[in-house]
Amino acid sequence: MNQGVGRTCVNHSPPMHNIPGGPALALGVQRQKHAPPMPQKSLIAKRFRGFLPVIVDVETGGFNAQTDALLEIAAVFVTMNEEGLLQRAETVAAHVIPFENARLEPKALQFNGIDPYHPLRMAISESDALQKIFSHTRQRLNETGCARAILVGHNAFFDLGFLNAAIQRTKLKSPFHSFSTFDTATLAGLAYGQTVLARAVTAAGLSWENTEAHSAIYDAEKTADLFCAVVNLWHRLAGGHHQEPGLPNHCQPD
Repeated sequence: MNQGVGRTCVNHSPPMHNIPGGPALALGVQRQKHAPPMPQKSLIAKRFRGFLPVIVDVETGGFNAQTDALLEIAAVFVTMNEEGLLQRAETVAAHVIPFENARLEPKALQFNGIDPYHPLRMAISESDALQKIFSHTRQRLNETGCARAILVGHNAFFDLGFLNAAIQRTKLKSPFHSFSTFDTATLAGLAYGQTVLARAVTAAGLSWENTEAHSAIYDAEKTADLFCAVVNLWHRLAGGHHQEPGLPNHCQPD
């Protein structure tokens, strides 16, 4: 007689429902972790195709971004209200210690009035200055659901050139687009017929103080006000809403 026939086989393994994680883990299936929800796109993210405009101004020791010192940097953030209008918000800035062997042109220092080694400047290294700007920028990106920052500047190629040169020297990862910009010199030329910052700001109906100019904070904040004025002017011409793509209704060709 076969002793195996009719024998009850006892399974000493615990039932699957008693295993932490359930049947999936019992069978060796890895439970997928759910990624944190992406922040909902804000109005400003929708308005600029996922880019966050950040107004940047730099004061320098010359015109060559590769050889001349970065001395001041300021970044101004803007917000968009429920009506789709831009307004200036927070300003983040730093005085910067010239990098090693940086060139300081006397004419440039005379123009901007900066004493690079004045003890009351409270200057910090390029790396610390950029990290300060980038930290606030990334926070704004998370809050707005934007994918990347885009530099807004008056003659923006100059500011972006010095920013990119400092990024190369410090080997930091930047939240800014590496080559695209919004240039308020161009925008103001279109909107107000003026390309010089002081004249464009005045043409936009804003105040300008020559005694305050050529400070990174002042110039960045005035550039931000000018950028907001141009964008808001277009918004009003478009009938209070952003049309994508196309022109305002009254500008549509027959």
